[in-house]
Amino acid sequence: MDTEIAGLKVPLGGGSHVAEASVVHDRAQSRCSASSDRFRSIAEVARDLGLNDGLLGRWVADERRRLGAASQTGQEPLTAAERDELARLRRQVAEQEKDIAFLKKASAYFAANHQR
Repeated sequence: MDTEIAGLKVPLGGGSHVAEASVVHDRAQSRCSASSDRFRSIAEVARDLGLNDGLLGRWVADERRRLGAASQTGQEPLTAAERDELARLRRQVAEQEKDIAFLKKASAYFAANHQR
């Protein structure tokens, strides 16, 4: 079952809600960055996109913070793909840190039992 949000078919049910939200967010972000949308209110753009204006307002605030932080450091802001990759890598590092902690405990256990 699909629905159309922000001019994009989004699968509903049986899929990842995070992925669905990400698709809608990326589509809304690209629409909001169009020059004609810069002079419209968040409520007006949200209505056109079929989104809640509070949600779109949070996305706009997040985007402004992201761009502001990048301009303060003199760097280019990360793209959506780069942010996704960064999040994936952070999850991977966290998982590997858990594995390392487990292996340290296991090796200490076997080392203690081997010497008896």
